[in-house]
Order: sequence, then C-alpha cells, then structure tokens
Amino acid sequence: MRKTLAACLLLGALPAFAQSDLPKFPTPPPPVTAENSVIGPAYADPPEAVADAAVPQGEIREFILYSDDSKIYPGIVRIATMQRDAHGNYVAPPNGLSGSGRYERHVWVYIPKQVKPNAPFMVVQDGHSYVKRMANILDNMIAAKRLPAMVVVLPDSGGNDAQGSERGLEYDEVSGRYSDWVESELLPAVTKNYGVTFTADPEGRATMGGSSGAAAAFTMAWFHPERYHKVLSYSGTFVNQAWPPDPKTPRGAWEYQATLIPKAAKKPIRLWMEVGEKDNRFDNAEETWHNWPLANNRMATVLKKKGYDYRYVFAMGAGHVDGRVVMQTLPSALEWLWRDFPK
Repeated sequence: MRKTLAACLLLGALPAFAQSDLPKFPTPPPPVTAENSVIGPAYADPPEAVADAAVPQGEIREFILYSDDSKIYPGIVRIATMQRDAHGNYVAPPNGLSGSGRYERHVWVYIPKQVKPNAPFMVVQDGHSYVKRMANILDNMIAAKRLPAMVVVLPDSGGNDAQGSERGLEYDEVSGRYSDWVESELLPAVTKNYGVTFTADPEGRATMGGSSGAAAAFTMAWFHPERYHKVLSYSGTFVNQAWPPDPKTPRGAWEYQATLIPKAAKKPIRLWMEVGEKDNRFDNAEETWHNWPLANNRMATVLKKKGYDYRYVFAMGAGHVDGRVVMQTLPSALEWLWRDFPK
C-alpha cells in the first residue's frame, strides 16, 4: 500500500475531448523519420501504470508555498477585461491586464524508497495533473532499473491561466526567471521539509510539463543548460502567450522555432515532445502565432537542422495534453530521456 502523507491530492484530470465535436484538421503530420513518429488514433494505458505490491513503493508528500514568502513571484491576478486584435492576441496595456494578488501553491514530492543523497530529479509543472498517474510508473520503472531512483517535484503554478495570470507569468515568459525560482525557492523548500538533496549534475536533472508547463520546461533548460539537460513536453505552448511582450522575444515562445534555436549555438538539451492532431488552435493561420501543431512541427524541424537529440510524437485524433496519449507514452518517453543516466 502506498504511503501518502498529503492531506489531500488535487488530482485534476488532463483534458479529454469528444473527437466528433472537433473540426477537420488542416495541417498534415510531419514526415516519419528516425526522430519523428505518428501514433494513434487508438490509445491504451501501459502495463507500467498498474500498481505492483511486490516493488518498493515511493512516498508522495505535499506542502504549500505562499506568495507572501516569494521574492521572485509575489503574486499577480488576471483582470477579466482584455482587448484582443483580429487574431486573438492580447493588446491591452500591461497595467490593464493584471494586478497584484496573493496565491497558495501546492507542491507534491515523489520520493522513491531507493532514494540516496544528491538524487537525480525531475520538476513537473502543473503537478496536480500528474502526481497520481506518475507514481505507479515511477515505482515500477525504478524497481526494474529502467529509471534512476529519482525524486520528482511536482509544483502547481500560482494560479489562473494565460496572459495576465500568475501561471502565465511563470510558464509563458521567455526568460530564466522561472528556473531561478525553482533553484532558489522550490528545491530548497523540498530539502528543508523532507531532507532530500539534489544532484548538481545537469545530466541528472530533468523538467517536464504540458501546455504552458511544457514551454516552461523547455525554457528552464534553454536559459540554464548548466542546470537541465533533459526536457519532456506534451502539447508544448511554443506560441505567442507571453505577456507583457518582450522586445527580445516579441512573439513569446513562438520565437524558439522562429529565431532563438536557429540563431543560437546548439545547447546540450535532450527533448522528447508530443502534440495532438486536434491540439489547441489547430486551424489557426500562421500569422496568429497561436497554432499548437504548427509550432511543434516547426520545433521538430529546427531541432533536426541544429542536430539536437530529440524525439517528436504526433498523436492522431488527440486533443490538447490528451490524457490517453500521456498515459500510453509516458513510460517510453521517460526511459528514452534517461536512457544513459546511471541507474
């Protein structure tokens, strides 16, 4: 029986979509290559997701971080009235989009039975969506030595979503700020509360998320590759979500495939990424900078051109951060990402 020390788990389900309600998809999947694959439209949960009482059971613990205690993210709240242009991009002035506000941030920590000091670890954004579904997979794969005995830290965002929100500020901003928060506030809090310590080796540090949480995961590694070499992305929001606009990256995370990756020297980042055929804004024109499948297709193209170690999965019939796809692919994605790290 798994030992759960959390008072409660906010186990929000990942989005599910009625495929009959979705319009026809206009953009084809990428060509199948050694790096790119097309899966679906049928999906099944993996055997690794089934609890096995014969393997060591990790612990799941929970604590709360408060905005009043954060020097980096003291808290903002989104204002409801926001102006948009013809493509749906926000054009309200920065002071008309959000104001200061407090939040509580829940953080879950998976600690394997086999944990050792200076442990490898993974940071998973939007933690409530993943904590329950990851636990059995981690128990079984760590026991089988398919993964290292890694700690998984699963913080929620500071709340709300999109431009003007605390979550949008943390996840969609194209800068090193969120990585700095993880390093200076989140990880020390985990160590203080539970006594676990983390490796400083970037090969033993990974980050993961879905949607804007995936953009945040990639941003953590992009701006601080000395901290993170491994990224796992579901339905990555590599689109124009950042607010307020930054002149250095005027189209937000869309700039990764458009300018940042093509113009920069190759970085030591390994990336596993997925997008759904019917993902967010799949029928938007390019000039909206808000088409998720198009952005992810182009991410794969530029990663290939620059020689990155990546895998890209295009999921037919799948929606945004489709829970069926997450469950089917998570074991193989984790194993590929950590394949050469000491077990």
